[in-house]
Amino acid sequence: MSQGAKPGHGGILPKHKVTQEIAETRGVLMGEDCISPSRHSAFSTPIEMMQFIAQLRELSGGKPVGFKFCLGHPWEFMGIAKAMLETGILPDFIVVDGKEGGTGAAPVEFTDHIGVPLREGLLFVHNTLVGLNLRDKIKLGASGKIVSAFDIASVLAIGADWANSARGFMFAIGCIQSQSCHTNKCPTGVATQDPLRQRALVVPDKAQRVLNFHHNTLRALAEMLAAAGLEHPAQLEAKHLVRRVSATEIKLFSQMHVFLKPGELLTGEVDGQFYSRMWQLARADSFEPHSEVAA
Repeated sequence: MSQGAKPGHGGILPKHKVTQEIAETRGVLMGEDCISPSRHSAFSTPIEMMQFIAQLRELSGGKPVGFKFCLGHPWEFMGIAKAMLETGILPDFIVVDGKEGGTGAAPVEFTDHIGVPLREGLLFVHNTLVGLNLRDKIKLGASGKIVSAFDIASVLAIGADWANSARGFMFAIGCIQSQSCHTNKCPTGVATQDPLRQRALVVPDKAQRVLNFHHNTLRALAEMLAAAGLEHPAQLEAKHLVRRVSATEIKLFSQMHVFLKPGELLTGEVDGQFYSRMWQLARADSFEPHSEVAA
């Protein structure tokens, strides 16, 4: 749903990287940037989005259908949630991305300042679904600068069912963050369509490195779980994480953050003015907030 920190200001495949094969496959012209639309043509409201999800599920023969996004305005996602309730159509999964994600070719301003950070966005989405009694019906993934075993544990503890990781695997195959992804001149052969430069990425060697990274990351996660007295990642909770908040004070994540109770948004008895306010602003028929409430 959100283009995020990609080359340029959104999804762009720079002309330097458009090969003849890509041009024929995607139906684009050689020598021109392939620019993704700024919005989806299939829907323009939360309700239409749910109807599109139902259409995708039908056309795919019942395959799981979901969406990935980076949280922007909170009422926009709550509008999607209201559309779920109104239509009875639910995605099978949602992947919450964070502003930390993106490519080295993105504008610095977008990388540093656009979008909600992963953990805050994830917690908001998790809480919204819990507050609507929908959390057990929709799986939640988390994505955005997840590299280490602790990164995985930290998102599982605050609501994710699984974690997506790209950055760590990019490092494992040789990315040195040269920030030249968009030039087609990646020095390590990772982000280039140039056959000569691609030779720098020796597949048998890099495949073993990726395997080692993945194996050792999951092993480290297992060791952390064992040290905490747990048997499965699903047992991780906010009470298992601690953060220093000052030179003399630490707090459990369960103390620092608001966690809604099941059905709390439906009853209107929300423990926290922020969630109540965003729920009032949200609309199922538009991604814009209720004007009378906003006023």
